[in-house]
Order: sequence, then C-alpha cells, then structure tokens
Amino acid sequence: MARIDGIDPRNADPDLRSAFEAQVESWGEVLHPYLVYARRPTVFRAVRGMWDGLEASGLLDGALKAMVCRRVATHNGCVF
Repeated sequence: MARIDGIDPRNADPDLRSAFEAQVESWGEVLHPYLVYARRPTVFRAVRGMWDGLEASGLLDGALKAMVCRRVATHNGCVF
C-alpha cells in the first residue's frame, strides 16, 4: 500500500494525461509512481525529462533499460 496517494489521471493536466495514455499503451496501466509525481507537475516533468534524455542520448539500449526497470521494480517490491 502506498504511503502517498497519487492523483486521479482523469483530472491531470492535458500534457500529463497524454503521458499516462502512453503508459497504458506500453504497460497496460498508469504506473503508480507517476501518479504520485503528478501531484506536482513540475516534478513529473522533471522525471519524464530524465527518462526522455536517457532515451535521446542512446546510452541505454532497450534491453538494458528493461533490465534496469525490472531490477528497480524488484528492489521496490513491485510484482513487475
């Protein structure tokens, strides 16, 4: 159970909603940490900016990115 509730994605700013829709397309649902980040849209945009920057840099290929995400999820107790 989360200690901090996230926002209702239907009430998010339009640009955040488009990011949520992309998550649903990729993962089947909106990822809970992003609902918490969205409580402060500036924080949400900063986190998305980090991932977008890593993607654009080419430093992490798709397989490595997936492995990192799964590893972090495991450490966080997420049933990925």
